[in-house]
Amino acid sequence: MPSSHSTKPAPFAKKVTDTFFCVVALWGLGVQPCCAQTVSHVRDLQTPAVSDGMPAAGKRVKQVHPDYAGSNVYHLLYLPTDWKPGQSYPVIVEYAGNKYRTSPGTVEGSNLGYGISGGKGAIWVCMPYVNKTEMRNQETWWGDVNATVDYCKDIVASVCDDYGGDPDHVFIAGFSRGAIACNFIGLHDDQIASLWRGFFCHSHYDGVKQWPYPGSDRASAAERLSRLGDRPQFISHENSVDATRNYLAKAMPHGNFTFQPLQGWDHTDTWVLYDVPERKRLRDWFRAQLSADSAE
Repeated sequence: MPSSHSTKPAPFAKKVTDTFFCVVALWGLGVQPCCAQTVSHVRDLQTPAVSDGMPAAGKRVKQVHPDYAGSNVYHLLYLPTDWKPGQSYPVIVEYAGNKYRTSPGTVEGSNLGYGISGGKGAIWVCMPYVNKTEMRNQETWWGDVNATVDYCKDIVASVCDDYGGDPDHVFIAGFSRGAIACNFIGLHDDQIASLWRGFFCHSHYDGVKQWPYPGSDRASAAERLSRLGDRPQFISHENSVDATRNYLAKAMPHGNFTFQPLQGWDHTDTWVLYDVPERKRLRDWFRAQLSADSAE
Protein backbone atom coordinates (compact mmCIF):
# COMPACT_ATOMS: atom_id res chain seq x y z
CA MET A 1 0.00 0.00 0.00
CA PRO A 2 1.27 3.54 -0.68
CA SER A 3 2.63 5.36 2.33
CA SER A 4 0.48 8.13 3.82
CA HIS A 5 3.61 10.19 4.48
CA SER A 6 3.62 13.33 2.36
CA THR A 7 7.26 13.05 1.27
CA LYS A 8 8.14 10.63 -1.51
CA PRO A 9 11.37 8.63 -1.10
CA ALA A 10 14.20 9.62 -3.36
CA PRO A 11 14.64 7.27 -6.37
CA PHE A 12 17.88 5.87 -4.99
CA ALA A 13 16.25 5.10 -1.65
CA LYS A 14 13.44 3.32 -3.47
CA LYS A 15 15.93 1.19 -5.41
CA VAL A 16 17.81 0.18 -2.28
CA THR A 17 14.58 -0.57 -0.38
CA ASP A 18 13.21 -2.78 -3.15
CA THR A 19 16.48 -4.66 -3.41
CA PHE A 20 16.84 -5.18 0.33
CA PHE A 21 13.36 -6.59 0.89
CA CYS A 22 13.46 -8.72 -2.24
CA VAL A 23 16.79 -10.31 -1.23
CA VAL A 24 15.68 -10.85 2.37
CA ALA A 25 12.38 -12.42 1.29
CA LEU A 26 14.00 -14.81 -1.16
CA TRP A 27 16.76 -15.88 1.21
CA GLY A 28 14.07 -16.49 3.83
CA LEU A 29 12.39 -18.91 1.43
CA GLY A 30 15.67 -20.63 0.71
CA VAL A 31 15.69 -19.25 -2.83
CA GLN A 32 18.76 -17.80 -4.47
CA PRO A 33 17.98 -14.11 -5.06
CA CYS A 34 17.79 -13.03 -8.69
CA CYS A 35 16.30 -9.58 -8.32
CA ALA A 36 19.49 -7.52 -8.45
CA GLN A 37 17.94 -5.63 -11.39
CA THR A 38 16.25 -3.38 -8.82
CA VAL A 39 19.64 -1.83 -8.07
CA SER A 40 19.60 -0.14 -11.46
CA HIS A 41 15.87 0.26 -12.11
CA VAL A 42 13.17 2.17 -10.27
CA ARG A 43 9.76 0.72 -9.51
CA ASP A 44 7.42 3.47 -10.65
CA LEU A 45 4.06 1.67 -10.47
CA GLN A 46 2.02 0.10 -7.68
CA THR A 47 -0.79 -2.19 -8.79
CA PRO A 48 -4.06 -0.82 -7.38
CA ALA A 49 -5.69 -2.65 -4.51
CA VAL A 50 -9.25 -3.85 -4.93
CA SER A 51 -11.79 -1.22 -3.84
CA ASP A 52 -15.39 -1.55 -2.71
CA GLY A 53 -18.27 0.04 -4.53
CA MET A 54 -19.16 0.72 -8.13
CA PRO A 55 -16.67 0.99 -11.00
CA ALA A 56 -15.17 4.46 -11.49
CA ALA A 57 -12.11 6.03 -13.07
CA GLY A 58 -8.95 4.84 -11.33
CA LYS A 59 -10.72 2.11 -9.32
CA ARG A 60 -10.21 -1.65 -9.40
CA VAL A 61 -13.38 -3.40 -8.28
CA LYS A 62 -14.73 -6.92 -7.88
CA GLN A 63 -17.55 -8.00 -10.18
CA VAL A 64 -19.52 -11.21 -10.57
CA HIS A 65 -21.06 -12.71 -13.69
CA PRO A 66 -24.85 -12.95 -13.15
CA ASP A 67 -24.73 -16.74 -13.56
CA TYR A 68 -22.37 -16.95 -10.57
CA ALA A 69 -24.14 -14.60 -8.17
CA GLY A 70 -23.59 -15.69 -4.58
CA SER A 71 -20.56 -17.84 -5.46
CA ASN A 72 -16.81 -17.30 -5.13
CA VAL A 73 -16.34 -16.92 -8.88
CA TYR A 74 -15.54 -13.34 -9.81
CA HIS A 75 -13.38 -11.06 -11.95
CA LEU A 76 -11.78 -7.66 -11.40
CA LEU A 77 -12.49 -4.55 -13.48
CA TYR A 78 -10.20 -1.52 -13.61
CA LEU A 79 -11.31 1.66 -15.37
CA PRO A 80 -8.41 3.94 -16.34
CA THR A 81 -7.84 7.26 -14.61
CA ASP A 82 -8.92 9.06 -17.80
CA TRP A 83 -12.12 7.03 -18.20
CA LYS A 84 -15.28 8.94 -19.06
CA PRO A 85 -18.75 7.60 -19.88
CA GLY A 86 -19.53 7.53 -23.57
CA GLN A 87 -15.90 7.27 -24.69
CA SER A 88 -14.18 4.21 -26.15
CA TYR A 89 -11.13 2.42 -24.73
CA PRO A 90 -9.02 -0.59 -25.65
CA VAL A 91 -9.43 -3.53 -23.29
CA ILE A 92 -6.70 -5.74 -21.78
CA VAL A 93 -7.98 -9.11 -20.53
CA GLU A 94 -5.50 -10.82 -18.21
CA TYR A 95 -5.09 -14.34 -16.85
CA ALA A 96 -2.98 -15.12 -13.79
CA GLY A 97 -0.26 -17.70 -13.30
CA ASN A 98 -0.57 -20.82 -11.17
CA LYS A 99 -0.29 -20.46 -7.42
CA TYR A 100 3.48 -20.51 -6.93
CA ARG A 101 6.17 -18.83 -4.87
CA THR A 102 6.16 -15.80 -7.18
CA SER A 103 2.43 -15.79 -7.92
CA PRO A 104 -0.67 -16.12 -5.70
CA GLY A 105 -2.60 -17.59 -8.63
CA THR A 106 -5.41 -15.08 -8.18
CA VAL A 107 -7.07 -12.29 -10.12
CA GLU A 108 -5.88 -9.89 -7.38
CA GLY A 109 -2.26 -10.93 -7.95
CA SER A 110 -2.15 -9.98 -11.64
CA ASN A 111 0.00 -7.06 -12.83
CA LEU A 112 0.58 -7.16 -16.58
CA GLY A 113 -2.36 -5.09 -17.76
CA TYR A 114 -1.62 -2.31 -15.31
CA GLY A 115 2.04 -2.28 -16.28
CA ILE A 116 1.20 -2.07 -19.97
CA SER A 117 -1.17 0.88 -19.59
CA GLY A 118 0.27 2.57 -16.51
CA GLY A 119 -3.34 2.96 -15.39
CA LYS A 120 -4.35 5.22 -18.30
CA GLY A 121 -6.01 4.80 -21.66
CA ALA A 122 -7.13 1.17 -21.37
CA ILE A 123 -9.68 -0.86 -19.45
CA TRP A 124 -8.13 -3.78 -17.60
CA VAL A 125 -10.03 -6.97 -16.72
CA CYS A 126 -8.56 -9.82 -14.65
CA MET A 127 -10.49 -12.97 -15.56
CA PRO A 128 -10.96 -16.10 -13.44
CA TYR A 129 -10.42 -19.74 -14.23
CA VAL A 130 -13.80 -21.15 -13.21
CA ASN A 131 -14.02 -24.10 -10.84
CA LYS A 132 -17.67 -24.89 -11.55
CA THR A 133 -17.80 -27.85 -9.17
CA GLU A 134 -16.81 -25.81 -6.12
CA MET A 135 -18.09 -22.51 -7.56
CA ARG A 136 -14.86 -20.60 -6.95
CA ASN A 137 -11.89 -19.19 -8.83
CA GLN A 138 -9.30 -21.88 -9.59
CA GLU A 139 -5.74 -21.11 -8.41
CA THR A 140 -3.99 -23.94 -10.28
CA TRP A 141 -4.63 -24.81 -13.93
CA TRP A 142 -8.00 -24.48 -15.57
CA GLY A 143 -10.94 -25.60 -13.49
CA ASP A 144 -13.75 -26.12 -16.02
CA VAL A 145 -12.33 -25.04 -19.39
CA ASN A 146 -15.68 -24.50 -21.11
CA ALA A 147 -17.02 -22.51 -18.16
CA THR A 148 -13.84 -20.41 -18.13
CA VAL A 149 -14.18 -19.71 -21.86
CA ASP A 150 -17.88 -18.83 -21.59
CA TYR A 151 -17.25 -16.53 -18.62
CA CYS A 152 -14.65 -14.64 -20.63
CA LYS A 153 -16.88 -14.26 -23.70
CA ASP A 154 -19.73 -12.86 -21.64
CA ILE A 155 -17.63 -10.45 -19.59
CA VAL A 156 -15.80 -9.05 -22.62
CA ALA A 157 -19.19 -8.34 -24.19
CA SER A 158 -20.51 -6.65 -21.04
CA VAL A 159 -17.36 -4.54 -20.59
CA CYS A 160 -17.71 -3.30 -24.15
CA ASP A 161 -21.44 -2.63 -23.76
CA ASP A 162 -21.39 -1.09 -20.29
CA TYR A 163 -18.02 0.68 -19.95
CA GLY A 164 -16.97 1.71 -23.44
CA GLY A 165 -14.62 -1.14 -24.24
CA ASP A 166 -13.77 -1.10 -27.95
CA PRO A 167 -14.59 -4.56 -29.36
CA ASP A 168 -12.07 -4.02 -32.15
CA HIS A 169 -9.25 -3.39 -29.67
CA VAL A 170 -9.44 -6.20 -27.12
CA PHE A 171 -6.13 -7.77 -26.10
CA ILE A 172 -5.41 -10.88 -24.06
CA ALA A 173 -2.43 -11.10 -21.70
CA GLY A 174 -1.12 -13.60 -19.21
CA PHE A 175 1.80 -14.68 -17.05
CA SER A 176 2.99 -18.30 -16.72
CA ARG A 177 -0.24 -20.35 -16.67
CA GLY A 178 -1.80 -17.16 -18.04
CA ALA A 179 0.69 -17.04 -20.90
CA ILE A 180 -0.38 -20.55 -21.85
CA ALA A 181 -4.00 -19.43 -21.40
CA CYS A 182 -3.58 -16.81 -24.13
CA ASN A 183 -3.84 -19.69 -26.61
CA PHE A 184 -5.30 -22.50 -24.48
CA ILE A 185 -8.28 -20.36 -23.42
CA GLY A 186 -8.05 -17.46 -25.88
CA LEU A 187 -7.95 -19.70 -28.97
CA HIS A 188 -10.13 -22.48 -27.54
CA ASP A 189 -12.81 -22.07 -30.21
CA ASP A 190 -13.54 -19.80 -33.14
CA GLN A 191 -15.85 -17.51 -31.16
CA ILE A 192 -13.45 -16.62 -28.36
CA ALA A 193 -10.54 -16.51 -30.82
CA SER A 194 -12.36 -13.78 -32.76
CA LEU A 195 -12.31 -11.42 -29.77
CA TRP A 196 -8.61 -10.54 -29.79
CA ARG A 197 -6.66 -7.83 -31.55
CA GLY A 198 -3.35 -8.98 -30.02
CA PHE A 199 -1.76 -11.26 -27.43
CA PHE A 200 0.88 -10.76 -24.75
CA CYS A 201 2.34 -14.01 -23.39
CA HIS A 202 4.92 -13.73 -20.60
CA SER A 203 6.85 -16.80 -19.44
CA HIS A 204 5.69 -20.08 -21.06
CA TYR A 205 3.70 -20.74 -24.19
CA ASP A 206 1.02 -23.23 -25.23
CA GLY A 207 2.57 -26.27 -26.95
CA VAL A 208 6.21 -25.74 -26.01
CA LYS A 209 6.05 -28.16 -23.09
CA GLN A 210 3.61 -30.91 -22.13
CA TRP A 211 1.85 -30.23 -18.81
CA PRO A 212 -0.30 -32.43 -16.54
CA TYR A 213 -3.69 -31.66 -18.09
CA PRO A 214 -5.57 -32.89 -21.18
CA GLY A 215 -4.89 -30.99 -24.37
CA SER A 216 -1.35 -29.84 -23.59
CA ASP A 217 0.11 -31.97 -26.39
CA ARG A 218 1.50 -30.30 -29.50
CA ALA A 219 -1.20 -31.59 -31.83
CA SER A 220 -3.90 -29.95 -29.70
CA ALA A 221 -1.83 -26.78 -29.37
CA ALA A 222 -1.37 -26.66 -33.14
CA GLU A 223 -5.14 -26.78 -33.65
CA ARG A 224 -5.55 -23.81 -31.31
CA LEU A 225 -2.67 -21.94 -32.92
CA SER A 226 -4.33 -22.31 -36.32
CA ARG A 227 -6.99 -19.85 -35.08
CA LEU A 228 -4.41 -17.10 -34.55
CA GLY A 229 -4.00 -16.07 -38.17
CA ASP A 230 -1.76 -13.06 -38.71
CA ARG A 231 -2.59 -11.33 -35.44
CA PRO A 232 0.39 -10.15 -33.37
CA GLN A 233 1.80 -11.76 -30.26
CA PHE A 234 4.39 -10.23 -27.93
CA ILE A 235 6.20 -13.16 -26.29
CA SER A 236 8.59 -12.67 -23.39
CA HIS A 237 10.36 -14.96 -20.95
CA GLU A 238 12.87 -14.59 -18.16
CA ASN A 239 16.47 -15.16 -19.33
CA SER A 240 15.70 -16.67 -22.75
CA VAL A 241 12.79 -16.90 -25.15
CA ASP A 242 14.55 -19.40 -27.42
CA ALA A 243 12.39 -22.41 -26.52
CA THR A 244 9.25 -20.63 -27.71
CA ARG A 245 11.00 -19.04 -30.69
CA ASN A 246 12.27 -22.45 -31.86
CA TYR A 247 8.86 -24.05 -31.36
CA LEU A 248 7.06 -21.37 -33.36
CA ALA A 249 9.68 -21.43 -36.13
CA LYS A 250 8.33 -24.88 -36.92
CA ALA A 251 4.72 -24.58 -35.75
CA MET A 252 3.97 -21.21 -37.39
CA PRO A 253 7.01 -19.93 -39.29
CA HIS A 254 5.21 -16.94 -40.81
CA GLY A 255 3.48 -15.80 -37.63
CA ASN A 256 3.45 -12.21 -36.42
CA PHE A 257 5.62 -12.68 -33.32
CA THR A 258 7.76 -10.28 -31.30
CA PHE A 259 10.20 -11.95 -28.90
CA GLN A 260 11.64 -10.33 -25.78
CA PRO A 261 14.01 -12.01 -23.29
CA LEU A 262 14.36 -10.54 -19.77
CA GLN A 263 17.83 -11.02 -18.36
CA GLY A 264 18.20 -11.32 -14.59
CA TRP A 265 14.52 -11.51 -13.67
CA ASP A 266 12.81 -14.23 -11.69
CA HIS A 267 9.66 -16.02 -12.86
CA THR A 268 7.38 -13.05 -12.16
CA ASP A 269 5.04 -10.58 -13.82
CA THR A 270 6.09 -7.67 -11.60
CA TRP A 271 8.81 -6.51 -14.04
CA VAL A 272 6.16 -4.43 -15.83
CA LEU A 273 5.93 -2.26 -12.69
CA TYR A 274 9.54 -1.09 -13.22
CA ASP A 275 10.95 1.53 -15.55
CA VAL A 276 12.95 -0.91 -17.69
CA PRO A 277 13.69 -1.01 -21.44
CA GLU A 278 11.72 -4.25 -21.85
CA ARG A 279 8.56 -2.57 -20.59
CA LYS A 280 9.10 0.32 -23.01
CA ARG A 281 9.32 -2.17 -25.88
CA LEU A 282 6.10 -3.84 -24.72
CA ARG A 283 4.31 -0.48 -24.51
CA ASP A 284 5.66 0.51 -27.94
CA TRP A 285 4.32 -2.77 -29.34
CA PHE A 286 0.91 -2.14 -27.74
CA ARG A 287 0.71 1.40 -29.12
CA ALA A 288 1.79 0.15 -32.54
CA GLN A 289 -1.16 -2.25 -32.67
CA LEU A 290 -3.56 0.56 -31.80
CA SER A 291 -1.94 2.89 -34.34
CA ALA A 292 -2.00 0.25 -37.06
CA ASP A 293 -5.73 -0.20 -36.58
CA SER A 294 -6.29 3.56 -36.64
CA ALA A 295 -4.45 3.83 -39.95
CA GLU A 296 -6.57 1.16 -41.63
